[in-house]
Amino acid sequence: MTAKGQITLVHLYPREMSIYGDLGNTRCLAARIRRHGYDCVVHDHHPGMPWPEQAHLLMGGGGQDSGQSRVQDDLEVNADRLRGLAADGVPMVMICGMYQMFGHAFITHDGVELPGLGILDVTTRGQSTRMIGGIVLDTDFGQVVGFENHSGATVLGAGQAPFGRVVVGHGNNGTDGTEGARTHNVIGSYLHGPILPANPAVADALIAAAAELATGRPFEPEPLDDSLAEQARTRQIARLRKPS
Repeated sequence: MTAKGQITLVHLYPREMSIYGDLGNTRCLAARIRRHGYDCVVHDHHPGMPWPEQAHLLMGGGGQDSGQSRVQDDLEVNADRLRGLAADGVPMVMICGMYQMFGHAFITHDGVELPGLGILDVTTRGQSTRMIGGIVLDTDFGQVVGFENHSGATVLGAGQAPFGRVVVGHGNNGTDGTEGARTHNVIGSYLHGPILPANPAVADALIAAAAELATGRPFEPEPLDDSLAEQARTRQIARLRKPS
């Protein structure tokens, strides 16, 4: 173990819930944790597996409806644990399908209601229209870029903060200008891409919270060269914002 300490990163359901490049978020977090001088243990949590002794940072991705149904029972088993971790400030990034499952419910296009964890005050309904394409957000971390592909329309509760405001794209539902949701250190979002390699400021915010939880000390970052990621991010933003 390095002098800075060890961070345990838990990837929820990497087989069932990891499409459109979402595995890249876990790889990005692990690489940046190590580049900042911390040890990183990556724990892949599959349905039915025991929960790891430590969990300082959680990642979950998107999946098909069939994938969501396969993880539903395990989520119910670990629901109180996940709610407690969120309340304790454990940073989490939940993308697309896992974002929906961290809300109150997902109501399918056929009217079947799948209960969620209620960590985020959001409710999602399936619809026939698909929201797909490049997306740019204004967020507390600066402008964030990604790729959305979802048919679920998510509505925020009255007091729920969004992850960001839509500059280009559809966002939660294509009408209210919000994208994602953020409570404590939990971020839910529809941004694939994956989101974190293209937006290192978001990745480092999650890592900073995890490092403080893991070590009991403030985050001690190393100077990293993010010029390539920044160049890709700004070019993508410029391309998406260019009038057609």
